[in-house]
Order: sequence, then structure tokens, then C-alpha cells
Amino acid sequence: MKKFFAFASVAAVALAVTGCYSTQEGRKKVGVPFSKDTIESRYERPAAQLFAAAKETLAFNGTLTGENTISMTITAKIDERTVWIKVDEIEPAISRIQVQARKKSGRGDVDLASELDKQIALRLK
Repeated sequence: MKKFFAFASVAAVALAVTGCYSTQEGRKKVGVPFSKDTIESRYERPAAQLFAAAKETLAFNGTLTGENTISMTITAKIDERTVWIKVDEIEPAISRIQVQARKKSGRGDVDLASELDKQIALRLK
């Protein structure tokens, strides 16, 4: 009976830790679903200007791996971490940027996302 409870608890922990998360592109990936990985900011700038600043920031810090100008998403690799950035226009003068970063293991990296968000804001000035 003790072995059954030990096995059941290990299985429950394994199921809670593994799962799927959504990227900014709308795709599903395997990883830890409940870890914070996204920073969102809003600016009084056109979306095209935000997109250009985000692209420059990712190119400076790592390697661009994908760019979609229709959905305004950018993908990059920075120090074995994957970063997704999505820019969308909320109103004609206000745009939103979402920076998502994940480690190779699938856990969220909110520190990298926050740092990239700050660098993008500094490039806008």
C-alpha cells in the first residue's frame, strides 16, 4: 500500500510539472505551463516603430530565428533561451508589446523578458 501511494504521489508531481504552454505566435510547446514568462508594456508609439526597436534589440543580444511582419512577431535565441516578441496596436496612437522568454528546459525566464523589455524601451528614446 505504501508503494502505491509513493508511486501515485510521484506520478502526480510529474504530471503537474510537465505540460504545454502557448507561445506569442500561437503555437503550443512542451514545458512548464505555470511559470511566469511574459512581460507586457504599452507605449504611445506606432506599432511599426515598436517592431523595429524590438528587432534591433533581439539582433543585438542574440540571433534572430524568425520574423512575421503580418502577425508582428519575432523569434530569437539568446544564450540557449528562446524569446518571442509580439507587437500589436491597441489604438491608433497606443501599441502593446509582449516579451516572452523560456529556458531550454521549458521553464519561464521572466528576468530575461524584463531585461529585453527595458532595452526596447531605451531604444525608443
